[in-house]
Amino acid sequence: MKKSSLIAATLLLSLTTGFSHANGRSDKLPAAVTVADNDKAAIEKVITAYRDALKEANVSKVVALYTKDAVLMPPAAPTAVGQQQVKATYEYVFNAIKLDINFTIDDIVVNGNNAFVRSTSKGTATVNANGQTGPEENRELFVFQKVGGQWKIARYMYNKTK
Repeated sequence: MKKSSLIAATLLLSLTTGFSHANGRSDKLPAAVTVADNDKAAIEKVITAYRDALKEANVSKVVALYTKDAVLMPPAAPTAVGQQQVKATYEYVFNAIKLDINFTIDDIVVNGNNAFVRSTSKGTATVNANGQTGPEENRELFVFQKVGGQWKIARYMYNKTK
């Protein structure tokens, strides 16, 4: 519980101090908001790896990108808490559909070992049972945590754009 409170407090701090950075105004930024480009690049690589794992429908690769205590909040579905529930959720998804989406990162805010990413995704979803393909568009909020020097997805929530 304390860990969740720490993440929430860090995000609140990031939200209140990070908007000038996110909006391109770099004057008088607090040291915690001035982040190294390599952190942002590392987070972008995780999102790219996540996209690739979704496209491959590779549960093991997806789960490896999450922290052990990860929380996944998909729309109109139960919240998955911990890697086992996250794994079960992706197994269910990959049995039902094949995804081919790309992410557009709108915002990355890093504060120490925590970060959040606001993004959108667009592409297609194909129903495995009948091969029917349709558009897939979402907006996402990722919360990242640096674990052992590696950025991992700690919390992930998304919903349809329409």
